[in-house]
Amino acid sequence: MSGQTPPRLVDLAGSHLLRADDLDFPTLESLPTELFPPLFLEAFTGYRTETLKAMVQTWPFVRLPLGALIELPHVGPLQAVLEALDVLLAQKVRSRRCKLRVLDLRNTGQSFWSMWSGASSYGCSGSRVAAVAEPRSTTKQPSTPLKVFIDLCLKKRTLDNFLTYFLRWVEQRKPSVHLCCKKLKIVSMPMDNIVKVLSMVQLDCIQEVQVSCTWNLSTLATFAPLLGEMSNLQGLRLSHVHVSAFKKQEHDHVVQITSQFRRLGHLRDLHLESPSFLEGCLDQMLRCLKSPLDTPPSSAGESRSHPPGPGLRCVWDHGLPAGGLPACPEPLLPAQESYRPRGVLLEARLAQLRAQLLEIL
Repeated sequence: MSGQTPPRLVDLAGSHLLRADDLDFPTLESLPTELFPPLFLEAFTGYRTETLKAMVQTWPFVRLPLGALIELPHVGPLQAVLEALDVLLAQKVRSRRCKLRVLDLRNTGQSFWSMWSGASSYGCSGSRVAAVAEPRSTTKQPSTPLKVFIDLCLKKRTLDNFLTYFLRWVEQRKPSVHLCCKKLKIVSMPMDNIVKVLSMVQLDCIQEVQVSCTWNLSTLATFAPLLGEMSNLQGLRLSHVHVSAFKKQEHDHVVQITSQFRRLGHLRDLHLESPSFLEGCLDQMLRCLKSPLDTPPSSAGESRSHPPGPGLRCVWDHGLPAGGLPACPEPLLPAQESYRPRGVLLEARLAQLRAQLLEIL
């Protein structure tokens, strides 16, 4: 007897559908939800652009995770998806089947495709499928914008063809499309290009920033206002910062930089490769931090074993600035809830601090 498992009826149905030149909308409207992911995979890898466009416009899931499928520089299927999204964004009334709200271009989603395309993909309970693909009572175009998630790595002096095409697509569709980036890495790119790219990103979505190139202090000062807009930033890693001999001008740059830390209420991990630019100003930077230090700043080579706390963790790769860490036995700023957005102190808390200062004086 042969040990081969006979094909399932749902697999045979999917193969039959793919043999058709293109899937039409009436067919997709009635297609079982569990057939969408495997058929989409076949259409994407087979460069069947018209089928892709039709499937995007009837996608029965909230999220479409494409990042794991994209193979640069072959971006033809992705361009077909963007063209289908253009149709969706222009529609006042969508297909009742379509639930698409998020396009995910990060290298994630492997579990989604493997679950729906593997041997267990059709063994899901009916309740799970219904929870994901339950039809809605309205077909009107939702007022919320389409969210597009991407991790940005800016590593060339100029953008590659794909990123240039994609960012132009995003720019032309504001405010219908919100570009969200949680991880930003800058390896090598002129500041003008960085500013242009980040002008298209929802900066409050960014949670991690890594700068892996050497910047002048003036360059970091130019970047600082953008950093201040990243209100949900949790981790910041800066490579070497070059300081010139012009002390007065450099001091002004340091003030520009450190003042932005007041707006980073969620910062929990600060890693500076060369903190020498903070010499004489470290206490000023600490006073701008909303979160108290979990532990004193340490050198990267120094071993510390302590349970993670709610405070800020600071690491210097090449030791503390001259003079070391200023004494800071208590938090230097009121708790985060004492502030309005953008670091403005609440009137009630201001009055309380004023009374405390008068007692001291």
